Parts: sequence; structure tokens; C-alpha cells
Amino acid sequence: MTLPAGEPVADEPAADASPTLAVGEPVADEQPTDASSTHSVGEPGADEQGTDASSTHSVGAPGADGQAAGERAGTAVGDAGAGRRQRSGRARPAPEPTPLLDDTELRGALEAILLVVDEPVSELTLAQVLEQPPERIGPMLDDIAAGYTAAGHGFDLRRAAGGWRLYTRPEYASYVERFILDGQSVRLTQAALETLAVVAYKQPVTRSRISAIRGVNCDGVIRTLVSRGLVEECGTESDSGAYLYRTTTMFLEKLGLNSLDDLPPLAPFLPDDVEELADASR
Repeated sequence: MTLPAGEPVADEPAADASPTLAVGEPVADEQPTDASSTHSVGEPGADEQGTDASSTHSVGAPGADGQAAGERAGTAVGDAGAGRRQRSGRARPAPEPTPLLDDTELRGALEAILLVVDEPVSELTLAQVLEQPPERIGPMLDDIAAGYTAAGHGFDLRRAAGGWRLYTRPEYASYVERFILDGQSVRLTQAALETLAVVAYKQPVTRSRISAIRGVNCDGVIRTLVSRGLVEECGTESDSGAYLYRTTTMFLEKLGLNSLDDLPPLAPFLPDDVEELADASR
């Protein structure tokens, strides 16, 4: 059977269809191999990709273990800081008590202070300055005063105005006056002394009451006593609102008295026929 040249037989197309492939395209069976080969050449494979991912993760940021370690380190640092704050907030131990002075040193310290004070100083103040128990100060001062008296010193240590101070002895007053006070002393007038006595025994008292007892106006004398520091105001009377007056600590100091209870009784100095003056002593 003669066929035209160049035309295929009817049965040939089925046989020729399968072997005919486009040039450059892989066969279907070769695609898995070529795909894996191509993937291995141009891009990392699945295993390599996992390796690269883990490598990148370890380089760029801490992993799970690194993060846990960092958290533990941060917690340790925070605990250390909290511990330091707790230690800094603890109460400091109490300072050690000041050691007690022996009797010789305590005596000398007291004498040194008493030589420079310009007014009577209390036992509590001396105890605070010397940092010693107050119960040691009083007996030591009594012992010092007794020693001065026994030795016959020209001065003695006495209680005055609620404290202690050194004074010259009365038997040597004339010599002291000759050295210091002769021609320089300013003495109180008789009126001032009388007014001061009324205030001392009747305090607190108003000026009108003082004037009634003395029988003369005493406003000027009161001003003089206030300016000398012997008398001071101490409030007002509830009924009239008049100022009340009383003696000062300087008054006790100048008279060498420890308190007003040491004032001598007034009755023996009053005339028998003056009842009003007798009332002033009550």
C-alpha cells in the first residue's frame, strides 16, 4: 500500500506521542530527582533550612535555654538588690554607753564647770553635759561642798534657785566689798526693799495690792525692780485684769536661797500693833 510521502500512518501517532518531549523539560519520573537536585543546588534543603534556622536563632537571639538563663540571672540580681535594701533598712545597733568617770575625774569636771557658770546650774544639766547618771551628781556635789567647808576655803558650794553655784563665804564679805563693791555698788532704796519684800511674801500680787500694803503708790518702784530683773510679770488677775508680779530666779540667786520656802518667817519682824502688816505675812 502506497502512502503519500511525509504523512504518518494512522497507528503511529499513539506510539510517537509518548516518546516525543519538549527539549529541555524533564521527564515526569525525573522531576523528584531534579527537584531535589535543584533545591540542593540553589536553596538549602529541609534539613539545611532547619539547621540554618537553628543557627540563626542561636546567633541573633537567645534560645529557650538562653532566655531561661537570662531570666534566672535577672532574678538573682533583683534578689541581691532587695537583700541590700533590706540590710540597709535594718535598725542600727544602739551606741555603746559612755563609760562612767571615776570619782576623782568626776569631781574635777564638776568643779571646772561650776567655776565658769554665771547662774546656778541644775544637777540634771550637769549629768547631761558629763554624760553620767544623775544619781551620781547630787552626792558628789554634797561631798565637794562638805570638803570646802572642812578645809576652810573662802568660798563654798551651795544650792540656790534650784541649782548649784560657788559663793564667797559671808565672813569674808567685807574683803570682797572692799575689792569690788566699794564706791561701785548700786543699792536698793528703802522703798524698793519694802516693795520687794511685799512681792516676795505675797506673790503673785498686783500693784494696787502692794500700794495698799505700803500706803503709797508703788508704780515707779515696781518698774525699777522689773528693770533690775528682781521682779517679773506673771499673768493677770481674773477679776480685775490687773497685772500680777512675782520674784525671779535672780532674786533667789542674789539672796542665796534655793526656793521661796527658805525665806525667813516674817512675823517676828512685824510690830504687834499693825494688823495689816501681819496679814501680809500670811
